[in-house]
Amino acid sequence: MTLIDTHSHIYLEEFDQDRTAMLERAGKEGVEKILLPAIDSGSHDRLLELETANSNCRAMMGLHPCSVKENVGEELKIVREWFEKRAFVAVGEIGLDFYWDRNFTEQQYQAFRQQLELSIHYKIPVSIHSRNATDECIQVVSEFSPKGAKGVFHCFSGDLIQAQKVIDLGFYLGIGGVLTFKNSGLDKLMAEIGLENIVLETDAPYLAPLPYRGKRNEPAYLKYVLQKLSEIKQLDKEEIARITTGNAKKLFRSLGHYE
Repeated sequence: MTLIDTHSHIYLEEFDQDRTAMLERAGKEGVEKILLPAIDSGSHDRLLELETANSNCRAMMGLHPCSVKENVGEELKIVREWFEKRAFVAVGEIGLDFYWDRNFTEQQYQAFRQQLELSIHYKIPVSIHSRNATDECIQVVSEFSPKGAKGVFHCFSGDLIQAQKVIDLGFYLGIGGVLTFKNSGLDKLMAEIGLENIVLETDAPYLAPLPYRGKRNEPAYLKYVLQKLSEIKQLDKEEIARITTGNAKKLFRSLGHYE
């Protein structure tokens, strides 16, 4: 059984004390690839150093909406320069976040659209952050999907209508530890969604699944998401792993930047 963690920030300081052991635990649980979304220029060095040191890690490049501030132009210039230097598995983590701060709403839209254009130009998918902004992200993506934009709505937490809109746009739903939370409602949604529309993720170090909720998350904990999906779908874990891993490979590998 092989798994792909399609969204994991394991290059952050939370893993500095046990990163090697953490990666070994992931391998023992069948996690064969870990995709690393960027945040902003302040963490690019960490991100790329981890990818260089570990062949099972693949870097994305992009500007996280929570890092969109007055210097958005400078940050986007850095992102574009990186894409001119080398290939990345995806453009990410990008999108809209209207939970923490609405002072840079216009700039968030600007950054989102420019980075969707990058994904189309380089023929790679996007990893979308849509906290408190699912409908808004769907609207923006609908402008770009006819041009060839593909990707995943990372940490999807919307309703069935929103999920169907995402699927109709040709995008996947990124499902992680929130699925195991008792009152998230995500279990009921997943009962209605076909596995062909899902990829798995952890968003480590955030959103650890039960029984580790509130603690640091890590790729090895993907097995708890898999177990919950197995219970919901009443399917063997190996079968769910086969389908969701195949989805991840189709999304990232078919575009020529996943090996």
